[in-house]
Amino acid sequence: MKKLTNFLFEIGTLRKTARSHRQTLLTDDLSDNIASHSFRVSIIGMFLAQLEKADVKKVMMMCLIHDTSETRSGDQNWVHKKYLKVFEDEIIGSQLSFLPKNSEVVKASKEYQKRKSLEAKVAKDADLLDQLLLLKEYAWQGNLEAKQWLEGKHHQGLMFTNNAKKIAREIQKQKPSDWWRAQNGGWSSRRR
Repeated sequence: MKKLTNFLFEIGTLRKTARSHRQTLLTDDLSDNIASHSFRVSIIGMFLAQLEKADVKKVMMMCLIHDTSETRSGDQNWVHKKYLKVFEDEIIGSQLSFLPKNSEVVKASKEYQKRKSLEAKVAKDADLLDQLLLLKEYAWQGNLEAKQWLEGKHHQGLMFTNNAKKIAREIQKQKPSDWWRAQNGGWSSRRR
């Protein structure tokens, strides 16, 4: 229990770990942190797993833990990654050392890193889709750097599943505010 509780406190620091793409996207959006990213990745992963007929529980587990190592390594954007070596296996091994080696969480973490199973591919697609959604939100606010990344469409080339690619194309078509505008007129000045 002591090591599990330590891990839970460590995971809580992800709320305070800003994502490093803030540098390259020229934004100071403090609401975008590793915890908020992992939350939306998990929601995306849940639905994408259903579409792909993958193991939903395993995909969600992968999505929830996919960036836990960043409590110790920090987040690196795609420019940083070119110059840095992160010992992710070592970090995750240390973080999850309180669990048996054959636990579901340890297995899912290792499986995610290999990207060979359908579930690992779905979880990675969910990670990329969250980034596309964020880029669209920033571009909609007028961020020209985000707009360039979004228009490059290189993310789709990194995706594994056809459903993720379909969602990526839909992200390109929609406005970030379409969700509330589409709901029965979207809004009302009067309470029911």
